Parts: sequence; structure tokens; C-alpha cells
Amino acid sequence: MKHLSKLLIAALLCVGFNSMQAQDENNPWQFSFGINAIDTYPTGDSGGFAKELYNVTDHWNILPSVSYIGISKHVGDGFSVGARGSLNKIEKLGNADGFDLSHYAIDGTVKYNFLKNKMIDPYIEVGGGYTWIDEIGAGTVNGALGINIWFTENLGLNLQSGYKHAFEDYYIGGANATFPKHWQHLLGLNVKFGGTDTDGDGIYDRDDACPEIAGLEAFNGCPDADGDGIEDSKDSCPNEAGSKEMNGCPDADGDGVADKDDACPSEAGLANLGGCPDGDGDGVADKDDECPAEAGPAENKGCPWADKDGDSVLDKDDACPDVAGTVANNGCPEVTEEVQKRLNDYAKTILFDTGKSSLKPEATGVFVDIIQILNEYPNARFSVEGHTDSQGGAATNQKLSESRANAVRDFLVAEGIGADRLTAAGYGEDRPIADNKTRAGRKENRRVEINLIK
Repeated sequence: MKHLSKLLIAALLCVGFNSMQAQDENNPWQFSFGINAIDTYPTGDSGGFAKELYNVTDHWNILPSVSYIGISKHVGDGFSVGARGSLNKIEKLGNADGFDLSHYAIDGTVKYNFLKNKMIDPYIEVGGGYTWIDEIGAGTVNGALGINIWFTENLGLNLQSGYKHAFEDYYIGGANATFPKHWQHLLGLNVKFGGTDTDGDGIYDRDDACPEIAGLEAFNGCPDADGDGIEDSKDSCPNEAGSKEMNGCPDADGDGVADKDDACPSEAGLANLGGCPDGDGDGVADKDDECPAEAGPAENKGCPWADKDGDSVLDKDDACPDVAGTVANNGCPEVTEEVQKRLNDYAKTILFDTGKSSLKPEATGVFVDIIQILNEYPNARFSVEGHTDSQGGAATNQKLSESRANAVRDFLVAEGIGADRLTAAGYGEDRPIADNKTRAGRKENRRVEINLIK
């Protein structure tokens, strides 16, 4: 019996010390065991009560072994209900001794703990049960005061003194040898159990927000894999230590853009450029900027627009990027009245075979000057106009003027002037510039003009 008691105590101590986290709500069951002492003297003698109550030597009956066990369940708000069984050997009844009586008791208990889950844990207990002295048994009403001293949240020392009252005395032997009114004192150990901690993180499932994943008490049992102080469920980068400002993500270059969102994680940059720098401040990230030291628009890859001809019209808007012009004429040079006059001075000298639209060979030199002028105004459009004198029929003159105008146009196109820049028209004898009655006047009227189309 003694060895069995030692083994039981050792096993329960191991259970207690390996369960360091507990609360009554999480570990609702409590197992108690230890020794009990039976004392009958103070119940039969009101004199010297306080002195005699704890007179261990003269009045207490103690069995030197585990002599009581109990089990109880926490039911909420400091209350627990349970049952306890005890045995003892009665040798002393009041002032008399020399007895050899067996003692057995089964009791139901209702306990209220004043200080819940504290190291020093006083309580009050009431209940009732049945007690046997040898073959004599009686029902009892019980009341007790006790205290638990918890070494851990699962294992504690128990001290209790209780009075068990029966409403009828049973005489065991002698005038003062009555029973079963008596005191019972308990000294033992308490072990709480019954809690479930699936993930083994020391936080019981009912309080664990992540019961199947080991975590930290600070996060209600949820993990913080990267150890950055932000629980994984709220961490945008759960496997990389970061800051709260970055929702748990790192920001290696300190530019306020988390590395996972930073296109340039090793260079401090701007949030609106994906964390990349913009050295020239043109709104184009340096990595995409073909001119990182010169500000330029994004549509030109961060480079400033060129103005090759220096006419203040950017090449992208300049209809004549290689020739200086005016803003009003989209960067192209404007045909002035002086230029128009020069052009027609040359055009009037173009010679045709008499009565035909074929060009005389000596006209080639004139075309060199005309083409040069037209090339200086590459976006200008011109009308080639043919005119005749009044000699001959009007219809013939009209046809001849049209043929000659087209002959000049075709020659210019063949020499590289864009066909879309030239039109041709004949006006016959309808637009004279001199008197057709004189030889000199008729010569002036037989002409070709090249006029700007405005």
C-alpha cells in the first residue's frame, strides 16, 4: 500500500509539472488526493475548543498513507461540484484511546473559490455524505474552509478543515465515545486537467484563435512566422520580417514602398513610380528614362523633344523639322509675296513650242530655279496655271492653256516635287495681264504662273 501511494504521487506530480498553462475554464476537472485526520474531541466539549481543535497528538487519527481521493468539475463562476472518498483508522475518540475502528466516508461537495485562478486560492465547501464506523453508518451534513496554494496553474497544495455533523449520536464505547459528529482535516495535492491544446502552443483550444497552428499568447495562439511582431493573418509578408507601417513587409531602401511592391527595391524612389527613383524629376522612372539627366515627357521616353531647325517648333509638331519655319505655319517657312513674285518671274520664262504644250529645251534651266524654291517650302501647295493671248479660237486657247499647265506640273513631279502639292488649271485667254492688241501685250499674256494655294 505504501509503495502504491508513492507511485501515484510521483505520476500525478509529473502530470502537474508538465501542464504549465491552465485555467479552470480550460481544465475543468480537478483530482485531489492526500491524507486525512479525524478528530472527535472538540465536538463533544465546548471548553477549550480553539486549543483542542488542532491538538494533533492527543486527538487526531491519521492513517500514514494516501487516505482520501476526490474528483470535482468546475461549473463556472468559481463554483465546482464533486465527490470525495476517504478512509481512516480510529484509535482515539475524544480523550479516550485504545480503539481499533475502521472509518469510511463518501461525500458530495459544492465548492466556491473566492479568488479565481490565483496562487493563493481560499474557498468554502458545503455538502453531505455518509460515514461508516465499522458496521455503523450515518448521513452527515458537511461544511469546510480550505485553501489551495498553486505551484503551477495545474498543480497545487490543498489544506482543508471541515465539520461533519450527524443529527444523532452513535455510541461506540464508554460514555464519551460517541460518533459520528467529528472534524475531518485534509492535506494533499490538487491536479487540474481536461484542457485541450491541439497545436501544443500552451494556449488551450477554447482560447486559441488558431487552434491547429502553434502560435503566441500575444496573438491569441496565432503564429508570427517571421517574428516581426505582426501575426501571420495580418502580415502581408508572413515569411519576411517587416514593419507595422509596411503591414509586416520589409522596405530595404526605406522609401515607403514595400519590397514586394517595389520595382527598384535597392534604390529609394517614389511611390507613384513603383518605388523607383526619378533623377531629373520629369515623372519618368530612371530605369525607363532614356535621358535620366534631362527632364522630358513620358511619351518621348523621358527625353526632351528636339528642335533640329531651331524654329521654336518641336520636331514632333514641326511639319518641316529640317527647315526653319514659323509657329503659325507649323514650323514650315511661309511663302512671302517676294518669294511668290520670284517664282512667277521664273515661271513666265518657261518656253513652249509655238501652238503646242511641248517644252523647249532651253526651259530646263528655268526649272532648276523653280524646283529650288519649291523645295524650300515643303508643306506649301501650289497651283500651276496656264494662260494664252486672244489669237485664235477661245476653245483652242482654253485647251492649249490646260495642256501647258499640265506639262509644267508633270515635269515638276518627275523631278521630285510631290504630286499632292501641285494642281494644274488652264484659263485660256480669260485672264490677260496686258493688252492683246499689241505684240508686246500678247507676249506677256502667253504665260505660266505658279501660285501658292492658301
